[in-house]
Amino acid sequence: MRFLIAGFGSIGRRHLRNLRALGENDLVLLRSHKSTLPDDEIAGLPVETEIEAALAHRPDAVIISNPTALHLDVAIPAARAGCALLMEKPVSHNLERLAELKQALKSGGAELLMGYQFRFHPGLRKVQNWLRKDAIGRPLSFRAQWGEYLPNWHPWEDYRASYTARPELGGGVVVTLSHPIDYLRWFFGEVESLWAFSGRLSDLQVQVEDYAETGLRFANGVAGSLHLDYYQQPPAHTLQITGTKGCINWDSADGKARLYRAETGSWEDIPLPENFDRNDLFIAEMKHFIDVTRKEVQPLCSLADGEADLKICLAIHHSAAGGQLVKFD
Repeated sequence: MRFLIAGFGSIGRRHLRNLRALGENDLVLLRSHKSTLPDDEIAGLPVETEIEAALAHRPDAVIISNPTALHLDVAIPAARAGCALLMEKPVSHNLERLAELKQALKSGGAELLMGYQFRFHPGLRKVQNWLRKDAIGRPLSFRAQWGEYLPNWHPWEDYRASYTARPELGGGVVVTLSHPIDYLRWFFGEVESLWAFSGRLSDLQVQVEDYAETGLRFANGVAGSLHLDYYQQPPAHTLQITGTKGCINWDSADGKARLYRAETGSWEDIPLPENFDRNDLFIAEMKHFIDVTRKEVQPLCSLADGEADLKICLAIHHSAAGGQLVKFD
């Protein structure tokens, strides 16, 4: 198969390397030449600067890894051309053109996989399995947090110029670190209502919000809080879920999933597979995307999921700006 990669930043480079590792070497690049990465890895590959010229190479699949605000400029024509899409999160920075994307996918006949790679994390997959089996009874509440120190995220570039720090490119902590929003929906279903505080607290030189504190209530009654920030040192990414018969903990630092069963008063620990590497999430995601492109499976994380996640992100901004509870239909 032929793969078109739109954008050659850090995630575009990761996808390029992973495709090659999986034996997929028929690659085309669509890029703006604004990347701060060296070009040595892409020497000899076809490179285009316009989507029409890139699609003339007739790719089977397109990986959307350019800045958030530019996603749909690539995704819509690629979908019309019948290409399967791997869309880095979030689907866009607003909802304005999602109907056009849906129609393009319908007319082209291909599928879209959202790039929420934490759905492939062995620890979080174990958490989902425990919840499905009622291992802690009925889930009642949760606490989730993800803090990163933005200047250390991509140390080879000035964080102030990154899309993550610029509103016109769709940056900001809410959409950039929206993975917990997706996996909380994966665990608990749809959100019924939320409230949020958000803005700039730190000394970082960013033009977007650097923190968000959000309270979420799901339609099934589960309630809890989600904290996101750009200033945490050291970084931390954790989850705790409390149920009627125990609790579940997960920490990205060691990847371990822990289950406490109240009836036995004991803990069960599930460590990561031996020699697990963070890139294994992306390899698993890419293997799944190849199967989606071949139409052998349905996307684990669909456009409908991406739209629901984006609506929550936008509702967080709306709640923080207006100081009000937001309810979902």
